[in-house]
Amino acid sequence: TPTSVNYHFTRQCNYKCGFCFHTAKTSFVLPLEEAKRGLKMLKEAGMEKINFSGGEPFLQDRGEFVGKLVQFCKQELKLPSVSIVSNGSLIREQWFKKYGEYLDILAISCDSFVEEVNALIGRGQGTRSHVGNLQRLRRWCRDYAVAFKLNSVINRFNVEEDMNQQIQALNPVRWKVFQCLLIEGENCGEDALREAEKFVISDEEFEQFLARHKDISCLVPESNQKMKDSYLILDEYMRFLNCQKGRKEPSRSILDVGVEAAIKHSGFDEKMFLKRGGKYVWSKADMKLDW
Repeated sequence: TPTSVNYHFTRQCNYKCGFCFHTAKTSFVLPLEEAKRGLKMLKEAGMEKINFSGGEPFLQDRGEFVGKLVQFCKQELKLPSVSIVSNGSLIREQWFKKYGEYLDILAISCDSFVEEVNALIGRGQGTRSHVGNLQRLRRWCRDYAVAFKLNSVINRFNVEEDMNQQIQALNPVRWKVFQCLLIEGENCGEDALREAEKFVISDEEFEQFLARHKDISCLVPESNQKMKDSYLILDEYMRFLNCQKGRKEPSRSILDVGVEAAIKHSGFDEKMFLKRGGKYVWSKADMKLDW
């Protein structure tokens, strides 16, 4: 059952994060109505949560494309949870005014609270402050009743950082902390667009980072082992991506063969999904938050 699905509907991005494992090999994006048709199929197959990701989801039609999908999933499909993962650089308050009521969770990727480290990683644009933008997005989430979440990839450049003070000040509903992961053909290997080997840390180093932040109650750690096969990932063609062999091997598109046939080739480890806490209180209606 595709309870929780991550739909990477675009590979295009305005950042150049050195460890990215969903790199911009194509500019293809499904037509809006085809994307809606696939989402409806997933709902009928048991989907409860959809997460829109990329690339950068707010690049397409200045956020209108993802806004319309968010509205469709909440208003028409009545999904319990609709979320977006974004680098946050292109989100404007006008988007919240138009689509905020339909969004349960906005997850912003932030790997460091030191601008120089973000620049080393490739998370940034010129002189714009990635951290400063984070504060503004946090305020808008509160103003428009959207749950605020943070995602951080722990890598060679930020593994020694102490983020306790900043995370507590931002007070996200969840702080997902990922160990930098290599995927053949995406961020390592001959046909890859990135060379992420220099970002990789050991399991011991990852555990030391977690120990330093153990008192943060919203911390959700994900090691390479927990992460690799515990996500249902749809690419821009609505194909499930199987990462069992260390690279992304696509199924047939659900639009061509249906969800049941395609998901058999997803490599999805449902037990690990549950073990890592993949199922949680993910509807903002159920979150006891002080808006």
